Amino acid sequence: MTTQESLAPGAQWVRISTTDADWDAADPLLLRRMLDMMILIRAFEEYVLDLAAAGLVHGPVHSSIGQEAGAVGSVLALTGQDTVNGSHRGHHQFLAKAIQYVAPDFDLLAPAEDELRDVLLRTLAEICGLARGFSGGRGGSMHLQWLEAGAIGTNAIVGGGVPTAAGYAWSHRFAGTEEVSVTYFGDGAVNIGSTLETMNLAGAWKLPVCFFIENNQYAVSTHVDEVTAEPRLSGRGPGFGIASWKVDGMDPLAVYATMVAAVDHMRAGSGPTVVEADVYRYFHQNGGVPGSAFGYRPKAEEAEWRGRDPIAQVASHLLRRGILTSEQYAELTANAQGVMASLGEVLLEQLPGGEPGQRRIKQSEWPDTSFAEVGIRGDLSEFDGAYTADTDTFTGEVGEQKFISAVAGVMRRRMATDSTIVVMGEDVHRLNGGTNGATRGIREAFPGRLLGTPISENAFAGLAGGIALDGRCKPVVEFMYADFMWVAADQLFNQIGRARHMFGGRSDVPLVLRSKVAMGTGYGSQHSMDPAGVLATSPGWRIVAPSTPFDYVGLMNSALRCKDPVVVLEHVDLYNSTGIGPVDDFDYCLPVGKAAVRRSGSGLTILTYLQMTNFVLEAVEQVPQADAEVIDLRWLDRASIDWETIGDSIRKTNRVLIAEQGTVGASYGGWLADEIQRRFFDHLDAPIARVTGGEASPSISKVLERAAIAQTAEIVAKLKELADG
Repeated sequence: MTTQESLAPGAQWVRISTTDADWDAADPLLLRRMLDMMILIRAFEEYVLDLAAAGLVHGPVHSSIGQEAGAVGSVLALTGQDTVNGSHRGHHQFLAKAIQYVAPDFDLLAPAEDELRDVLLRTLAEICGLARGFSGGRGGSMHLQWLEAGAIGTNAIVGGGVPTAAGYAWSHRFAGTEEVSVTYFGDGAVNIGSTLETMNLAGAWKLPVCFFIENNQYAVSTHVDEVTAEPRLSGRGPGFGIASWKVDGMDPLAVYATMVAAVDHMRAGSGPTVVEADVYRYFHQNGGVPGSAFGYRPKAEEAEWRGRDPIAQVASHLLRRGILTSEQYAELTANAQGVMASLGEVLLEQLPGGEPGQRRIKQSEWPDTSFAEVGIRGDLSEFDGAYTADTDTFTGEVGEQKFISAVAGVMRRRMATDSTIVVMGEDVHRLNGGTNGATRGIREAFPGRLLGTPISENAFAGLAGGIALDGRCKPVVEFMYADFMWVAADQLFNQIGRARHMFGGRSDVPLVLRSKVAMGTGYGSQHSMDPAGVLATSPGWRIVAPSTPFDYVGLMNSALRCKDPVVVLEHVDLYNSTGIGPVDDFDYCLPVGKAAVRRSGSGLTILTYLQMTNFVLEAVEQVPQADAEVIDLRWLDRASIDWETIGDSIRKTNRVLIAEQGTVGASYGGWLADEIQRRFFDHLDAPIARVTGGEASPSISKVLERAAIAQTAEIVAKLKELADG
């Protein structure tokens, strides 16, 4: 006979509720802070809805009216050094954190302090897309960031900011502080991969991050009961070994008590927490119309939740205890509305020719259109005074060495000289240096700075993005294969790549992503892509593609020095190859944006990169009549490509061939050819020629894989065709 044993999770899962005795015992100053902050946040949100109704807010407005208690109750348990981020519906969390930072003891019965008014004004301006906003108007309603206050950025991608918050939590702990990180998100984000992956990673690493779920019951119009068999969403936590709490999110005192317990747990080093607060947004997903107007929830339900309004709850207890009078309560609301009206006068003016009271944004408040392209990447000032060298200027000793030895050697050298560098990825801490030996010797030499991750690229790439944005460390992430970037596409493209620009161009993102290109190795269609063409379309990233040991050392040093995210592409075929590299000087940087002329010629310019460089050099020796000049691009992103070297060659040869191994559909050469003809059309005597792989991804079959990719033979054929032509 079989036996049956009941199992229980190892982590706690509890509900916290308040009683009248708790309200009677609560500090009057705490209750007044809760009330004043919630009233001010609601007045702010009501004013924003008025502006939106008047057409003065461009884009969506996701109001937090009704949900103020979750934000205020939780933020009051934090310090100014703790960090928070949130989702598209994040005005209340951002304001609570910012207000608590600049005016923790503000009193709505007194005139608003200048610092408080400035926070409200800059937040309002940002939501309206104006120059004085925190991000110069770029972020708007869904992307609010003020790093000084610990508000690290709200996020328009559902669940997109969750890994970022875990990265800040990792940095807090690595720095030896007791600071914690809080990531706010709604019921819709609980079922998305980035959230669940990050819960698992945070639990495994015991990170001081709180997953704060504002369960407002609806993801747009879909009720939580429709999308999960367990609508008590905090139940996700124990499954990952995370201590979890459930609380009435309309009760700010209960939220505060819950958050105090959660913060104590994290500060004690006991790992992450989950807090689920049941809240209710009074209006539809976007705008100031109730959800019942769209038919997905009944008016009776809305009335029931409004009957538990958090502001009214706190006010009733203050009135009952004689701490506040009815007249003062009314004055609090009037004063908050008055503050918002006065701030509106700063930004708005009468519309010329319009009806009385019809307003517009003052023209002086709009950002200059030249700001649109500013801050996609940094200005590279970090390279001022850097030790740079190339093969023709390097004075150290060089010799033959394996490519993979250069990979491991330069990383060990940089980690020895820079204690902020941390390396993470799957199996990087095992197998004597990972799957290819790239991290050999690092685990023993630098304990705690080589992090083996779960198989969850979305989580650990996003966590690394948070570490980079925090700025105290420089993460180096390894993706075992380039194809895995699709698993982490949101974090790479929506988050890491866009962060600097989206938040006003001021946030450095010093992150290095190492990724293997494995075509030709028999790993098939899901492990063989060349990502250069896709990455080149993503603003924010820089891309390097070394083809020699010497170049690898210099390009990795430049990548680690750079304050932008940099992808370092590594072709597997190169790992066991040998070439010239430094013997003992691993400190030089290759100049940003400098290509290498591998062979001089006057008949044809060939542009290539990575392992294809070697195939090209083999091919041109077989077709000497082509008289080809071979340029190894090295830097592939739009901002860093060496147009000077390319232009000099084209003006000499008047013909161009772009050679790459990968598939034609996702090719790098497509955009490059387009840009060349725009820049150098008058110097071209023939259409730009190209060598690429086929449309199909490489297969497992050795012969089919070879047929799908380009190597020496394909280049030779193209060179002969061009020579005959």
